Amino acid sequence: MAQTGFLKGIENSVRGMVKRAVISHHRRGDTVLFSDTTLRDGEQMPGATLEPEDKLRIAQALEATGVHSLDAGFPASSQADIEAIRLMVGVIKGPVLTALCRTVRGDIDAAEEALSDNPRHKRGVSLFCGTSPLHLEHKLQKTQAEILDLITDTVGYASQKFDIVAFSPEDASRTEPEFLVECYKVAIDSGATTIGFPDTVGVMTPEKVHDIIRYIQDNVANIERALLAVHFHNDLGLAVANTLAGIQAGANVVQCTVNGIGERAGNASLEEVAMALHLNPDQYGVKIQVDTTKLYELTRLVAELTGIGLSPMKPIGGDNIFATEAGIHQDGLLKNPDTYLPYRPEVVGAKGIRLVLGRHSGRRAVAHRLSELGIELSDEQVLGVLEEIKDVPKGVAIDDELLAKLAAGSAACE
Repeated sequence: MAQTGFLKGIENSVRGMVKRAVISHHRRGDTVLFSDTTLRDGEQMPGATLEPEDKLRIAQALEATGVHSLDAGFPASSQADIEAIRLMVGVIKGPVLTALCRTVRGDIDAAEEALSDNPRHKRGVSLFCGTSPLHLEHKLQKTQAEILDLITDTVGYASQKFDIVAFSPEDASRTEPEFLVECYKVAIDSGATTIGFPDTVGVMTPEKVHDIIRYIQDNVANIERALLAVHFHNDLGLAVANTLAGIQAGANVVQCTVNGIGERAGNASLEEVAMALHLNPDQYGVKIQVDTTKLYELTRLVAELTGIGLSPMKPIGGDNIFATEAGIHQDGLLKNPDTYLPYRPEVVGAKGIRLVLGRHSGRRAVAHRLSELGIELSDEQVLGVLEEIKDVPKGVAIDDELLAKLAAGSAACE
């Protein structure tokens, strides 16, 4: 019995050293880790309910994209979440699978049961507890001292069962900074390997984000023993900008959802954050492990399975991102695509540029499309087709069939 305890002590000591080494590596490194929460926070969007098999398909696509961890679900909330997590176990082998838990021991037990068959270094829990004055008074009816005791108890309990334990103070952006620091210190001392800053109701601005993340870095005395994650909602349309500000201030982990889906106005969009970092490495000074060529199909898959369609103007995945009707732009794109694109379609895995013919189009775009269709007209005939296009009623699409008819009519007039 004594020998068993001795061996257990050695095992725990080695595990602790490995955890500290991994955290130190990520803190000193220049790679931002992406933690995707589409399957949990994203699904909280009204109408976005996913079946367990759908979640697995999205998880596999996220794995192929290169995310570091997946917020796989909230086991204590529903049997469907447990089933979805169990489907992922053994199939999803790259990303860490994490489960959301309240600061309740029963939630942690449910997470342990759901993730029990996953390797210890590939499973974790993410605990949350309200900390703002609003939450303490109206939701929890607890004092700050009681919250600190609750964090100590549940994070400590979770760290006995999991090597990867995150703690986030819910409504952090409306919590007193001094109390946030206390919560983080207690959580890390109790075994948290990641501390999160969630802007639960999406009220932050980039300037405020930079200030609070720097404040946390400077005032949480034991911060070197944990990673710092940021999680922003989009109620002011600033979730992506806030995420980037958090990275500039020193955040190691960003929590996002595909297409920015989520409660109310949604979350920071994974694909937008990834492309902002990909295109601006000098500004942010970080690397990403996300394969940007997978992003377009990922956005389409999530839109299809959730039933939440993409706006034509949605960055990365929208129908109009690589399309234009403006004649000057069409002419420039035909000469060199870089003239009017921030990046080429293949960078995100999209098919190509789409020149939409309409009343704003120019002669060059019309001639180009006609040539693709094998229709050769004189410059004067092309101008005739262009004039006909400008007279097409609003709402009528200029498809290839209509274009061919207009071309035939113009040729017949010669």
